[in-house]
Amino acid sequence: MVNVSDILNADILIVDDQEANVLLLEQMLRSAGYVCVTSTMDPHAVCALHRDNHYDLILLDLQMPGMDGFQVMEDLKAIEADSYVPVLVITAQPGHKLRALEAGAKDFISKPFDLDEIKTRIHNMLEVRLLYKKVENNNKVLEQTVQERTGELVRANVQLTQEIEERKRAEESLQGTYAEIKLLKDRLQAENIYLQQEVAQEYNFGEIIGQSNALSYVFFRVEQVAPMNATVLLLGETGTGKGVVARAIHSSSTRKDRPLITINCTTLPATLVESELFGRERGAFTGSDARQIGRFELADGGTIFLDEIGEMPLELQSKLLRVIQDGEFERLGSPRTIKTDVRIIAATNRSLEEEIRNGRFREDLFYRLNVFPITMPPLRQRKEDIPLLVNHFVAKFNKKIGKKITTISKETLNALQEYFWPGNVRELESVIERAVITSQGTALQVLDRFDTFRKVEEPIGQDVKALAKLEHDHILLVLQKTGWRIEGNKGAAVLLDLNPSTLRARMRKYGILRQ
Repeated sequence: MVNVSDILNADILIVDDQEANVLLLEQMLRSAGYVCVTSTMDPHAVCALHRDNHYDLILLDLQMPGMDGFQVMEDLKAIEADSYVPVLVITAQPGHKLRALEAGAKDFISKPFDLDEIKTRIHNMLEVRLLYKKVENNNKVLEQTVQERTGELVRANVQLTQEIEERKRAEESLQGTYAEIKLLKDRLQAENIYLQQEVAQEYNFGEIIGQSNALSYVFFRVEQVAPMNATVLLLGETGTGKGVVARAIHSSSTRKDRPLITINCTTLPATLVESELFGRERGAFTGSDARQIGRFELADGGTIFLDEIGEMPLELQSKLLRVIQDGEFERLGSPRTIKTDVRIIAATNRSLEEEIRNGRFREDLFYRLNVFPITMPPLRQRKEDIPLLVNHFVAKFNKKIGKKITTISKETLNALQEYFWPGNVRELESVIERAVITSQGTALQVLDRFDTFRKVEEPIGQDVKALAKLEHDHILLVLQKTGWRIEGNKGAAVLLDLNPSTLRARMRKYGILRQ
């Protein structure tokens, strides 16, 4: 409803060319309590005034010289967007009343004036006008609210439609992924059975070729520890077969049906060793855009082989110690503790006691790893095994390359037995592979020049020194030629026919640093 104060504060314009009429109407309105009353005797000024002030009521005389009230109403209609002209006409002509209402006037006042009638008609018209304005404003607010809400609903509907489509695509992708996972699972099971058969045939005691006393003692130690869950530490020079022994221990253990997970501590950057061992959550560090399962988690129920354990960064050794002691760890970026049951086999070609003295290896970790040490003898300490190894490798590479080498001269065997073999069995294997490739006919021809063959009468110390100097110079020369690149097709390791980890170990041994 409209209250009285709203009506009395309404904007009223009086338009009459007779000053007496204007004064009479102004006095009457002010005495009735109206406070916003203005007037003009110029009909041409009405539209401009209404455009600026938007009057709630215009008292308009119809008979004025120059421009009558009907023309004024036509002009007012042109500026009223809603076609509502708040005009109360004043006329003395009875015929003008109906014409004025048809022209758009809302009511009329007859001359001569009846003041009570004027007050009543003005009050009633203002009440209707203000009610109309309230309804109009409420409609605008409602329309704006409806538009805003409609916009929100449209946007929500678009978003919901997109989410439904994405959900459909995700479900389709998930169904495809499930099918792919099932296919991969079936394939993995089949490959696992095949690989277990291969491992049983290849990675067993049969691959550890030899009958020497030194090797027989290794067999004895492996047979002792394999059925147990004890931690094993394999010691020995590079190329003596520590990895083969680790696989033999696993394949003879109660964990043989579970995986053997290998990690070489020299082949990974120090920043990645932790995530490789223990895993990481997505976003654990810059660049980690996917979750990764660590090697200890993969090896649960099986065995983990930590090759070159002496290369493990000192800051990670405490975490490894915790896994050994408590069987638990956390992924990088996750507070959740993961339990694991693994058997640990570690290997190193370093002297861990010396590493402890130099502050590079934890003494408590060494004691945890050194539960059952097995030392692999270097090839020079079991020369009687060299003929057996040579025959084994010749047969292996005959099959691989397609050669038919059947004879090995005594001179060749003697030359191979005289060599010091700093790279041990791995170096011997490389020499035989090269010889099989280059040999013509059925006799093995070793073209490698063993300038450092140690003569029986020469002191061992001189021979070792000469060999070390030769190998140091050769490695340095190859590294310089490859721009100190170790790995890759054009790296020094390929040219030297060594594993990158072996080459790095030799560089540390001889103190070779990049120049």
